[in-house]
Amino acid sequence: MSLTEQILAQLPGDVLTQLAQADRLWQAYRTDELPVIPVVKENPDRLESIEWDVVICGGTLGIMLGAALAQQGWRVALLEKGILRGRVQEWNISRRELHSLITLNLLTAQELERAIVTEYNPARISFDQGIELWVEDVLNVGVDPVFLLETLKTKFLAAGGQLFEQTGFEAAIVHPNGINVTTTFSQRAPVTGEGNAPSPTPATSSSAASSTFRSRLLLDAMGHFSPIARQSRQGSKPDAVCLVVGTCAQGFSENQTGDLFASITPIQNQCQYFWEAFPAHDGRTTYLFTYLDAHPDRPSLQDLFADYFRLLPQYQQVELSQLQFQRALFGFFPCYRQSPLRLGWDRMLAIGDSSGNQSPLSFGGFGAMIRHLPRLTNGIQAALTTDRLRAADLARLQPYQPSLSVTWLFQRAMSVGINQSVPPDQINQLLSAVFREMAELGDPVLKPFLQDVVQFPALFQTMLRVSIAQPILVLKVIPQVGLATLLEWLGHYLLLAVYTGLYPIGRALQPWLKSAPSQRYGFDRWLEAWQFGSGQDYGD
Repeated sequence: MSLTEQILAQLPGDVLTQLAQADRLWQAYRTDELPVIPVVKENPDRLESIEWDVVICGGTLGIMLGAALAQQGWRVALLEKGILRGRVQEWNISRRELHSLITLNLLTAQELERAIVTEYNPARISFDQGIELWVEDVLNVGVDPVFLLETLKTKFLAAGGQLFEQTGFEAAIVHPNGINVTTTFSQRAPVTGEGNAPSPTPATSSSAASSTFRSRLLLDAMGHFSPIARQSRQGSKPDAVCLVVGTCAQGFSENQTGDLFASITPIQNQCQYFWEAFPAHDGRTTYLFTYLDAHPDRPSLQDLFADYFRLLPQYQQVELSQLQFQRALFGFFPCYRQSPLRLGWDRMLAIGDSSGNQSPLSFGGFGAMIRHLPRLTNGIQAALTTDRLRAADLARLQPYQPSLSVTWLFQRAMSVGINQSVPPDQINQLLSAVFREMAELGDPVLKPFLQDVVQFPALFQTMLRVSIAQPILVLKVIPQVGLATLLEWLGHYLLLAVYTGLYPIGRALQPWLKSAPSQRYGFDRWLEAWQFGSGQDYGD
């Protein structure tokens, strides 16, 4: 039995079986053997009746938008294939980002404070034989998903929303006046998940008496592996993947600091390994992750776990025998250049991880959902009010964002092709050079970038300074990322500058359109695209 198997076998739940299942799915992605099931079809006939304004498939992130829409008076059905409850492991985020939950009336200030179960400072960024710097108030807050989802569920139900648990999406038929969603209802015992999560509340939750839901709009919040998103992407292989494993354990020395982004080794196994660590309410969480493509020869999650346990003592200066492991954390996150995803059908919109709206650097759906929650709430409200539910209208709610697209070059610069020959220290040297220049430019440049917000002035200054300080290193990176990738990035970079200039112009013109509500939907969506596409939502 391997060291990984020895440690994971001691944890509650059948972790080894879950790891094997995740690895089989990862292998199917690498070998391109995952079938595309046509779950969405179209029918030219009109539905006789419509029961719902919005059906949301996927409750974990969908409950946030569902609660916001239900409070606005829309008829919302939330479908969750299991039991809607959060995991024990915290979601890490920055405090300022959580304020939107208060402004949308989803949490009170007191409830938000109760949801925050850990908070630490400072956080470190460091690279092997390179720079080490510390920042304050970035991704330093741990939110309790169990409390957060239970509170949002209560708000959702109180506002008139209906929750259908153990009700999984099966198929959808798009009609001219609505969408008919077919579900499967499971009566098997619910999966309880991690920790002491509260039981569902049958008195206030609805049971799925019918297998179909007729709605004006369907929101796909089923995550990275959504069958709707997979059909829309026609089964294409991901352009990049983040592979991640980790644990939460007790037995570490007292440490109230964290690591946002750290490396302790050069390139090995055609991968550059990165680490993240932070205090948790019941121990210390440590992650090992790497950026790569979906080549068949890439390592499995079990392989990565073997390196995690091999390197963890060096990383945290602790013997494995000193640690009491509480839980294991693992997964892979596929990313696509063509993101955010625009579904090609009327009356359907992808949100959360299924939309690809999260950065390929952070692969964090929770943070991206919180960031875009006010925009999506307002946009969907406007689409429902004005009946702008055709594919072209809904596509404006997931617009092209150059601030997101430019991050692909950074992701590519931190990965190594399976047959590429790259100097072992090149990625660490490049990252040290970039973060050194950002640190010298100060928090207005560094902090937004660490929170997945790329802005043209900050990017221009950083790239210019790195090019002057390390011209040879920059030239070495070009063959690593590829000339085609670099030229594509230049296009996004120029559009980032264009969007930066368009947003203030759009804001100046906005008051003139108050008397033309028929034009407001399109203009407001353009304004949001310029705002978020240039990173100017940061601090608004």
